[in-house]
Amino acid sequence: MDRNRGGWGDGVFDALLALALVVFGLFGTEPAGLNQGVGIGRATYPLVVVAALALAGRRRWPLATLAVVTAATTAYLVLGYPYGPILISFFVAVYTVAAYRPLRTAALAGGAALVGLVAHVFAGVRPTGLTGLMPVAAWVVVPFAVGTTVRLTRESAARGRVDEARRLADAERLRVAREVHDVVGHGLAAIHMQAEIALHLLGKRPEQAEAALTAISRTSKEALDELRVTLTVVRRDEAADERSPAPGLDQLPQLRERLAGAGVPVSVEVGGEPRPLPVAVDLAAYRVVQESLTNVLRHAGPATATVRLRYAPDEVTIEVVDTGRGPVAGPDRVGGYGLAGMRERVTVLGGSFAAGPGPAGGFRVYVTLPAEEVA
Repeated sequence: MDRNRGGWGDGVFDALLALALVVFGLFGTEPAGLNQGVGIGRATYPLVVVAALALAGRRRWPLATLAVVTAATTAYLVLGYPYGPILISFFVAVYTVAAYRPLRTAALAGGAALVGLVAHVFAGVRPTGLTGLMPVAAWVVVPFAVGTTVRLTRESAARGRVDEARRLADAERLRVAREVHDVVGHGLAAIHMQAEIALHLLGKRPEQAEAALTAISRTSKEALDELRVTLTVVRRDEAADERSPAPGLDQLPQLRERLAGAGVPVSVEVGGEPRPLPVAVDLAAYRVVQESLTNVLRHAGPATATVRLRYAPDEVTIEVVDTGRGPVAGPDRVGGYGLAGMRERVTVLGGSFAAGPGPAGGFRVYVTLPAEEVA
């Protein structure tokens, strides 16, 4: 809802403010006149009441409110009545226009109000001449400046909230895109390799081709199940499928089996005492291993791979090395999306990432992730 149209609470507040200014005007105008040596007249209180009551709709109709209050205040001053509580109503009306209307519109309305008030300086019962221009200008400039400051602050805060929401949405989209990249990339790479094996064996050894096709079916189902779990973050109205747990290091045996079926033997070595890890760390560790092995499948050629996990009290390290042909030009092996995605996953958690030629050839990915022990 637009702020200048207010809600129920704003309407109540404005009504109470109008009533308060009515009471203040009724009881404060005559004492103000006595202090200034100026009397009041028949139209004094009606004009004070009109100016105050007009503020009840100030946020709903700020320009109309300013017009009514300016007319009442101008008539009041032209008739020579004392400077008093009616000027507070005028202040509030100018402030409201500046706070709830665009700067150009508010400036034009404020200028018109200033012109109206200047009338009593030259044509009122008690004209003050040029010496009265400065106080009249202040009655408009001060509330206008305050209202403009409030409006700009409110707009800046609103832009900040929008920018933060956009930033969070972009981060969420990037995270989902990274997850989908890892899941689909690994699944398709394994399926592609298994399909090549099946085509090669189909005419010569159909029973082995059947095994490769079975592996394709299993790999595609596992990839779809994992993708479904990943995308539940987008469709928040649907609960995650509890039959498909979130990926983690406990799923390395299935990953190793898929790679073996695609023709890449993988060995896993574990050091330290395995323990449950924080969910974010567990997922990042699994994705690093998955993406590294996917790159082996895509780019290393005939090769084997070794995954080494080491659990320390305050961190977990992952090392993936292969016996392939080492770094080659490609989107994932040299400065591409796969390595960039792994690096981002690791660094956002406060870990370290390194990738390059292995000590004995091939390619090596080495990652450390902070992981305090889970109670």
